[in-house]
Amino acid sequence: TVLSTSMGQGRSISIAVKHTTVNMAETDITRMSSDYADNELELFRKTMDLIVGSENGKASSTDILNTTDSMTTKKLKKSETEHLLSRLVHDKWLSEKRGEYTLSTRCIIEMEPYIRTMYQDQFKECHICRNIAFQCQICENPTCGIKIHNPCVARYFKGRSEPRCPACDDFWPHEIPAHMRSPSSQQVSINRTVSTGITSSPTRRSEMARESRSTLVGLWSCLK
Repeated sequence: TVLSTSMGQGRSISIAVKHTTVNMAETDITRMSSDYADNELELFRKTMDLIVGSENGKASSTDILNTTDSMTTKKLKKSETEHLLSRLVHDKWLSEKRGEYTLSTRCIIEMEPYIRTMYQDQFKECHICRNIAFQCQICENPTCGIKIHNPCVARYFKGRSEPRCPACDDFWPHEIPAHMRSPSSQQVSINRTVSTGITSSPTRRSEMARESRSTLVGLWSCLK
């Protein structure tokens, strides 16, 4: 852009101004789009597709490696894919156990608006806490099929001799995990609320989703 300004006595000068766009958002979610290359983000999206679309909320390393064949950006080599998965685990976007990957707690919390927007017909909410549910217990009534997180199962059915589904009242056949809440888990819950502002209130989560939507635009464009 060229700006002209008067210097008096009939003189004027022209100044060339260079415009630079700077990402001023300070959230981890927007930083992700600048920390990873386009092909790395594409593989992350494909990994999310596998995890969200699975019955158990997991994706094997083999299945993730196979998705590189259909990449539209620069294809990642096997070693590059393995390195990226290790990095995503290190950065706490994914969790890994015995070669199977799941979305980490951080990912589910910070990517909640993205997940709710991009996977509207695939994800389910925990019937008790209304948070996104991937790994949980499912009602076996084919006309019901609600999901409940394991910690919510432990709290809801605590002390009940004959647990029944809170939605359809069918017998709940799954093993009820022990309800244990250690000081460390309490601190994690406190840290989550303080650092993210996300509480169990559906209204607050809706407000956070709207507030985050504008900051997610850049990431969505990379992940599409």
